[in-house]
Amino acid sequence: MLRFLILSLLTLSASAADVIIYGGTPGGIAAAISAARQGRTVTLVEPHNHIGGMTTSGLGKSDIENRAMIGGIFKEFITGVYDHYLTTYGKDHESTKLCNEGYYAEPSVAEKVFLTMLAKEARITVLKGWRLRTVKVEDNRLTSIEIVNHQASIVHNLVAQVFVDATYEGDLYAAAGARFRLGRESRQEFDEPHAGVVYFDYQTHEFLPGSTGAADDRLPAYTYRLCLTKDPANALPMTAPPPGYDRTAYLGYFDDLKAGRLAGPKVFKPGRGYNPAHFNTLVRSLSVTDIPNNKTDVNINPRPLGFPFPEENKGYIKGDNATRQRICEKHRSLTLGLLWFLQNDPEVPEAHRKIANELHLPKDEFTDNAGFPWQLYVREGRRLMGEYTLTQHDITGKGQQPKHHADSIAVGEFPIDSFPASKRQPGDTIVLEGYLGMLDYITRPYEIPYRIMIPEIVDGLIVPVAASTTHVAFSSIRMEPTWMALGQAAGIAAHLSIHHKLPPRKVPLPELQELLLKQGQVLRHVTK
Repeated sequence: MLRFLILSLLTLSASAADVIIYGGTPGGIAAAISAARQGRTVTLVEPHNHIGGMTTSGLGKSDIENRAMIGGIFKEFITGVYDHYLTTYGKDHESTKLCNEGYYAEPSVAEKVFLTMLAKEARITVLKGWRLRTVKVEDNRLTSIEIVNHQASIVHNLVAQVFVDATYEGDLYAAAGARFRLGRESRQEFDEPHAGVVYFDYQTHEFLPGSTGAADDRLPAYTYRLCLTKDPANALPMTAPPPGYDRTAYLGYFDDLKAGRLAGPKVFKPGRGYNPAHFNTLVRSLSVTDIPNNKTDVNINPRPLGFPFPEENKGYIKGDNATRQRICEKHRSLTLGLLWFLQNDPEVPEAHRKIANELHLPKDEFTDNAGFPWQLYVREGRRLMGEYTLTQHDITGKGQQPKHHADSIAVGEFPIDSFPASKRQPGDTIVLEGYLGMLDYITRPYEIPYRIMIPEIVDGLIVPVAASTTHVAFSSIRMEPTWMALGQAAGIAAHLSIHHKLPPRKVPLPELQELLLKQGQVLRHVTK
């Protein structure tokens, strides 16, 4: 059975495992499972009190456009989700149909499936509610980390032969001294057309005035991804605005409505959060997709110019725990404030308020957090400077077919998609700066080289999530299914590193690829 260490355990001091994984994200979970299946003892450390990252914290859809490109442990997760709904409700039930063959799930179901998958691996220990305090690096090799329990202030030292940084932020490798990028490269640095400061018309695919391509330190906007219920019996209606509520933060949506920016898309694509009942209403500020049990996956629509979230994440990545908590609270307040505004503001047309009041926080999700997700949607944080940097040219082929990599360990397939990086500026009438919305017309399935997970210098460390890419390439690779594929590769690479007594950068690639293929991983995109 999985050894869950409860927060009240006071006897912890030091322990060793073959592999230590910091970050209980889907990528971290996949790394833990794959390493354990190779006979390695694994400790999975997660700062939150829940595992699963965004997949269990409101992201009700597995973002994947080409299902044939990602297999392995991710497919096991999808199968587990589908089996849950099939067993619970039967094949013809609406909830089973809405799970979309396991690719859509309620957050609580996703967490249950992940926990079940972990519980099958006796070699995995999960530590929840612990965050990184310090690290020890000897001769450029990470040898141990010190973690602290955020409730009881207990300090615990973890020693391992190989570490995996599976955090969204890249916290472990930054603490170990690995170099990283933060912000956006210039257009000139890697000759990427969509790099740097950019205004890009997502409907006409044209660069607009103001697209300087200059580098800066801005990051795509963070938000929370909501799970809202349509069932009044399961609803937690808001009875007051959130702390710090300021209705002026949302007044820009009125201009969007008047200008027609809240209309339906020119091209209707399923799974993109398009709800015709919301078109030309202020509720179009949300992207709403039905998921099982009368619930919805709710994203914040980044296309309106009134979108208030850009720049609110400033200082988050390099901030201490208190700073991050403050920024999380600001985003929570902005998110709940938007919901309150849509449901209650007297200037919002009554018909729009009526639609908005069909959606509420659910009683049966995030039950220890008042129905609100615990994980901030960190769409991009640090990006490792690794042995190879994945760029826009790797994923689009610079007008040609994408590259083949001899060390390919996974395939990415999701369109370049980046939220805005700047608030509305004077003269903005079409799009917010930094928004690159679903560039599926140029993105192709592409091979991902193992080298993007390996720091330039620091040994004993593999990075499957905040990996070595440019901002533009990260805007495609940053999807949980892709990160699970990379996590699976990281877990096997950790095993091979230990088995051959080699640093991760020198593991035998043919053996790594052979093991991945045996586990159902897709390594190559073959052009027909």
